[in-house]
Amino acid sequence: MTSPRQTPSGAAFLLAQLGSHAAARFAERVGELGLTPPDVGLLRMIAGRPGRSQQSLAQDLGVVPSRVVALIDNLDRKGLVERRRSTEDRRNYELHLTDEARRVMGQMAAIGSAHEDDLLAALDPGERARLAELLERVAGQQGLTPGVHPGFRRMGNREAGPPA
Repeated sequence: MTSPRQTPSGAAFLLAQLGSHAAARFAERVGELGLTPPDVGLLRMIAGRPGRSQQSLAQDLGVVPSRVVALIDNLDRKGLVERRRSTEDRRNYELHLTDEARRVMGQMAAIGSAHEDDLLAALDPGERARLAELLERVAGQQGLTPGVHPGFRRMGNREAGPPA
């Protein structure tokens, strides 16, 4: 005798389900720009602190510096980031967005806005704000770093692959 199939329920399951769906859809959308989600995250972090070092980026991401070198090499090959010798410490490089990256950032903003609108279409503006507030509180309680996808830390522990 087989038991009736139970549908998973609960907030944790729903967060995992929506997170997986949202990540896959976002990857598709930014893929149209020739980018991956990690590319987008790195560009956003560099844009937020132009001239930051690869070391500081590694520290914020929670990965070893050699991993950041590989990630930045990828963006450099795409013509989106340039490394400049630090005027304060010639051993370090400062990271800067190129003009092309700034153009792409505008497209990414439009994609991000459309992505959020599609995902949260069932909610009114007040509900969206409340959901964001609650999720920020849960993320903080879980010790997650604001603005940093935890997939970067997993990337630092394996050879390759995008954040999940």
